[in-house]
Amino acid sequence: MSGGDATPEAAEEGRRPLRTDLRPIVEAVREADAVAFVAVGDRFDDDLRYLTRFSGPDRPYALVVVPDEPVGRAVLCAPALFREQAEREFVAAARASAGEATADSTDDADTGYHDGVAREVRTESVGDHAGERAAAVVDDLVDGASAAAEGDGPTVLAPASIPHDAAVYLERAGNDLASTDAVTDARTRKTPAEVDRLRRVQRAAVAGMARAEAVLAESGVTDTADEKSKGDRRPPLRWADEPLTTERLRREVNQVLAARGVRDAGNTVIGAGPSAADLHYVGDDPIRPGETVLLDISPRGPDGYYGDVTRTFVVDGDGGWERRAYVAVEAAREAALDEIEPGVPAKTVHGEAAAELAAYGFDPNAGEGEAGFTHGTGHGVGVSLHEGPSLSGAGELRPGHVVTVEPGVYDPEIGGVRLEDLIVVTDEGYEILAEYPFGIVPEKRPNAR
Repeated sequence: MSGGDATPEAAEEGRRPLRTDLRPIVEAVREADAVAFVAVGDRFDDDLRYLTRFSGPDRPYALVVVPDEPVGRAVLCAPALFREQAEREFVAAARASAGEATADSTDDADTGYHDGVAREVRTESVGDHAGERAAAVVDDLVDGASAAAEGDGPTVLAPASIPHDAAVYLERAGNDLASTDAVTDARTRKTPAEVDRLRRVQRAAVAGMARAEAVLAESGVTDTADEKSKGDRRPPLRWADEPLTTERLRREVNQVLAARGVRDAGNTVIGAGPSAADLHYVGDDPIRPGETVLLDISPRGPDGYYGDVTRTFVVDGDGGWERRAYVAVEAAREAALDEIEPGVPAKTVHGEAAAELAAYGFDPNAGEGEAGFTHGTGHGVGVSLHEGPSLSGAGELRPGHVVTVEPGVYDPEIGGVRLEDLIVVTDEGYEILAEYPFGIVPEKRPNAR
């Protein structure tokens, strides 16, 4: 069920600017009998980044979407200094290309936008709060007489994460706010262009993994037979004439990521020995022979999309706990992948992985800090590193879902083993976005520099 290179159609999509179909937002407004949808945030707000494809600034701005004929209308309230960028990323990038069919193509109406939702940028009243500007746009675009029952304010939909102060401005303007999951739902299913971005970042993550594995393969064991027999923790590995630590290895990985045009975003997690049982370890530990080295690499690409890959290695191991754990996690990964296809309940994937780990004697329901499987089997990845769907949550898998498959087992006193790949659900099953070999003993791979 695993696939290879992108199709020509996907490659063509990948050359176009990313753009978001706003029709589900328009439809959510109509279904709720609301008058508008409003989102307020800054460049770090993933919902707003997804909706607008606008990548700045670091102070609040707003998006207003209203139903209109034939489809809808969207207004981005941007700072004046960012108008040119907003026009390019939000408006121009969403225009239909020559010969491209649009969502509203009719004999008498065609907005010229790929989804039929007309877009514009407004920069007036830039000194006002973004919520205040959004309220003014709603008032300008909406006919209040048709908004709601007499005596009630018009309903405006917003993500649950809308800032409190923005919500206050909208309510002071006479609007009734209602929360919507429309953005969350839309983000779960990726377009071919989004999958292309995710694949590119994942390939960079895999290149970083190859570099880390090569460093481990090149590292030397310095302890003597007497020291090895004592049972204490052994001296650290040595690489390039210095003791090897998780921070040194992290720097090697991050150099490769930077060379590939992606940012590590503080997400290069490397643990060794007991710290490998810490799911998010970014500290500095010696890397010792015989202990698990867990590498979880999750860079972010220039379009905001993440990669996510994990492997575990042991240099000069003795085939004890770490070998048994590795075999169990490999089996759990295969069991999880065997379940992935459209229509399968997401919880089924987690259940099969957990059952396989239990068959190998590991606690499939361990709590944080306990020995065993302490997390879900996978999560969605997109413009957020963790987004829907969850493989331990409700709902069924659908084509376009991009999720991690990452079973793992941990013992806080010994270490941890996790194996993780990023897959997209397809009509037939799934595709691994960037494959990487398995093996507990590190090797020098061909694509490692």
